[in-house]
Amino acid sequence: MGLFIEAADLRKTYRIGKLEVPALCGISFGVEKGEFVSVVGPSGSGKSTLFYLLGGLTRADSGRIVVDGDDFAQLSDAERTRMRKRKIGFVFQKFNLLPTLDARSNIEIAQDIAGTKNGDPTYFNKITELLGVAKRLHHRPSELSGGEQQRVALARALINKPAIVLADEPTGNLDSKNSKIVLGMLRQTNRDLGQTVLMITHNPEAASYADRIIHMRDGQIVSPEEDPQWAIH
Repeated sequence: MGLFIEAADLRKTYRIGKLEVPALCGISFGVEKGEFVSVVGPSGSGKSTLFYLLGGLTRADSGRIVVDGDDFAQLSDAERTRMRKRKIGFVFQKFNLLPTLDARSNIEIAQDIAGTKNGDPTYFNKITELLGVAKRLHHRPSELSGGEQQRVALARALINKPAIVLADEPTGNLDSKNSKIVLGMLRQTNRDLGQTVLMITHNPEAASYADRIIHMRDGQIVSPEEDPQWAIH
């Protein structure tokens, strides 16, 4: 398999007044198509900045990102927006479900945004069955457990058949039981549907569901031995 994501010498510095805060300090890595990769590290290590760069939500100061052949440096803001709609599914720690809509509508809103509402209805059924929410589609978020809400959010991320799923602390608001359920389903959809998954997490147990783990510290990729959080587990 060839590289699906290529990052080369990525650098990003945030400026707060006259203060410069480096977030990424020249990191490089690659991810193969269909691979499940976890990025771990303590708070402030640069994980979230990397997430935003890979999702095309912000631009690097320098360096190169290529996702499925799209070179972010060559894309306009409008082109990056179209690419996100077409190729990327996002899963966040906060479920970000609209409280006035039922689960079905919360999933379908992703189709509305991407213009795929009239797509294959059998795929909708497949995703909701696979994630165990098919019988909960008429319930609003307040009527769902935290685990069910996150599974609806995962269904929303997958419904447009994205080539890549970016998950940012997807179990951060879940108890251990629901965390294992959601992570198991993320692992299963990665295998069954073939999406490339990149998950940001501070949790070593969550990271263990991935094929490979990238450790970050102080805006750089480091070995596991250099990650103080990892060393205590």
